[in-house]
Amino acid sequence: MVHLSYSMINYNENFINESEHDLLNRGFLYGDSVFESIKIINNKIIFWEDHYMRLMSSMRITRIEIPQNYTPEFFRIQILNTISKLNSNFSGRVRLSVFREGGGYYAPSSMSPSFIIHCVITESNNFFIKNSDFKVDLFKDYYVQDNLLSNLKTNNKLINVLAGIYSNENNLDNCILLNNKKNVAEFLNGNLFIVNQKKIKTPSLDSGCLNGVMRKKIIEYFKFFPEYNLEETTISPFELLSVQEIWLTNSISGIVPITSYRNKKFTNDFAKIFINFLNKKVADH
Repeated sequence: MVHLSYSMINYNENFINESEHDLLNRGFLYGDSVFESIKIINNKIIFWEDHYMRLMSSMRITRIEIPQNYTPEFFRIQILNTISKLNSNFSGRVRLSVFREGGGYYAPSSMSPSFIIHCVITESNNFFIKNSDFKVDLFKDYYVQDNLLSNLKTNNKLINVLAGIYSNENNLDNCILLNNKKNVAEFLNGNLFIVNQKKIKTPSLDSGCLNGVMRKKIIEYFKFFPEYNLEETTISPFELLSVQEIWLTNSISGIVPITSYRNKKFTNDFAKIFINFLNKKVADH
């Protein structure tokens, strides 16, 4: 009996039966996926509870079904089993991706999820500040939308990719993304904080910035610095030229101080203090 194939994939001149590979998953076809970038230090998953809660929240918002076995312990074991294949005492980064299964076109035929865990060994363990220049500028070709979906960590990151290309073409280390109201939203791979005297500001979530785990922890930890006033608010691009420090923050790097934006130079004095505090909190976690 001849078995007919009703679907075929040409992948770089190699013909593959669709049933043999999951190359046409909805995460690839439509960006129908959410993910977490997670730092691991000596087999310890840093801020795991926060990452897990954000993943579950993102799945609920995007209407991806959450199976009963998708517990914190289930994913913790899956991550530990994966990193153990590379090193018995792993330090590095893990990307935990969840995508919607099934066919359909824009309207999915299933709400059930699948997950992928990808891990990479890195040399550094603790968060640290590099003694090198870090130059940024605005990316104004496209804008982040100031709505709830922009707060999620999804596969829909084309603006960030184009900003990364713009950075490379203009000898920049990163770019600041603006929202549709031309206010500051975030960096292409992290949240943004500004420091001026004892005042700290970061774009509010309704600006369209990512609801970052490191952003959340930094806001939480400012209770240990009562002399500083932190505000989640609207930040104009013009305000960036009048502050002392600008930080890029994410779960992998912690805090990256910006050294120059346009013709303005910045210090990193408070960033050094805060990142030392951050490392102590991670060690005690």
